[in-house]
Amino acid sequence: MMGKQFTPDDASVVVVIGSGAGGGTVANELAQKGIDVVCLEAGSRLTLADVENNPPLMDARMGWHDKRIGNFLWVCKTVGGTTMRWSGVTPRLQAHEFRALTTYGQIDAGTSLIDWPLTLDELAPYYDKAELKMGVSGSHAIPPSEESNNYKVFKAGARLAGYQQVTSGRMAINPVARDGRPGCQQIGFCHAGCAIGAKWSTLYTEIPKAELTGHFELRANSMAVRIDHDKTGKVTGVIYRDQEGKLHEQKARAVCVAGNVVETARILLNSDSMLFPNGLANSSGQVGRNYMRHTFGAVLAVMPKPVNMHRSARQTGILFDEQAHNPERGFAGGYQLQAIGGDPHTMSDTLGGWGSEHTAFMDNYSNLAALFITGEDPAESRNRISLHDTELDASGLPVPVVEYRNHQNTDAMRDHAIGASRRIYESLGALHFWGGDAPVGCHNMGVARMSADPNDGVTNRWGQAHDVPNLFVSDGSIFSSSGAGNPTLTIVALAIRQADHIAERMNQKTL
Repeated sequence: MMGKQFTPDDASVVVVIGSGAGGGTVANELAQKGIDVVCLEAGSRLTLADVENNPPLMDARMGWHDKRIGNFLWVCKTVGGTTMRWSGVTPRLQAHEFRALTTYGQIDAGTSLIDWPLTLDELAPYYDKAELKMGVSGSHAIPPSEESNNYKVFKAGARLAGYQQVTSGRMAINPVARDGRPGCQQIGFCHAGCAIGAKWSTLYTEIPKAELTGHFELRANSMAVRIDHDKTGKVTGVIYRDQEGKLHEQKARAVCVAGNVVETARILLNSDSMLFPNGLANSSGQVGRNYMRHTFGAVLAVMPKPVNMHRSARQTGILFDEQAHNPERGFAGGYQLQAIGGDPHTMSDTLGGWGSEHTAFMDNYSNLAALFITGEDPAESRNRISLHDTELDASGLPVPVVEYRNHQNTDAMRDHAIGASRRIYESLGALHFWGGDAPVGCHNMGVARMSADPNDGVTNRWGQAHDVPNLFVSDGSIFSSSGAGNPTLTIVALAIRQADHIAERMNQKTL
């Protein structure tokens, strides 16, 4: 499918960098309003025919493998971005998670917590719109997701352990045919891409819908290099490199950056100038800092009877009871437990791939039940993304340096979650139990965070740069705190809200 093509000197367009949850959504929302958009995507455009139930193959086909130094991030370089890889889990942030500093206090001298400059009540109407757009199961008269065997084991054990808030809903995977996409067939391998398109991904939802408006152009294999600005500090265009390595500039009325945290931080830092010597929109020095990725953990249990957890969507249920803030547990914030299935390759990697413990679990793969732990990660200035002083990658860009280490609050939270998981499975007679860290580098947030005080962050309550009036950040980089749950629904809700704000300002001729 081909949308309208715009000339490089057309300064009336909004340039969106990235086509994932944030970029694909804000681009489509703007195009639906009659605003012309050029979307630059560093990766190639796949079709559903290119998606195979083969995680290593699909990682090679759509994973981001450009050089990075430091911590690993599990993200995608393809049209649709990481909505191709994600598991479809879509909880809302809770009210207290918008007020991290007010609720928890500054946990210690190393943290840099702030409150969001908006509230759950303000975002709630946009959560509704995002859930309808994505087809979130168990919401807005959409049926709940199918209860897999893995989920049924989880739910039964959770009830015996005294938990009440357990659901198979909150998945952006069609339980029945909806919006031109089929219902889930429980194929599994969701993180390799959904071979039938039941899972929401901007590749086959937002992008094609935007193209039908006649106000949208997608340029795949177009790596954004830097953002230009005029002498007043307003952005004027984006320099990008095409598949042949040639540089081009697309002029712009406004720019929305949605490259996932590493690429968002990199393009802002690489767009330095005499006016912005430390990087574009970085007078506060906060670009790249306060990187968050959630408290992660994984749990496996060998059950007395077969579970066959692979016969379902990848993630099929959530426990919310532990998401509240209860400092008596020994940590700030809360966490979720999520039923998760995996192929033998993934489960073997989780266990480390060697030793008697590994053998005890993999010999009983059909009897495995599993959980994923995701919890609030406190912001710390030291956790950041910066640029290497001298080393360049194949695109001629400075190699990103990713620095991240767990806070002690994170470790205490994970230990508590593993203990809770043990009680759940041992209540059902689990024969073997394993729980540990899962440093997967997903759920990336925070490097251009929203802040009421410009000194504390990079963007305001609309994701608009404090320093640059026509520059916006449209992905998880603008999260002021991480909350406990998966961030994609909130990214989409914020992108819809941001598009409304951009359109309103354009109508008022103030942008």
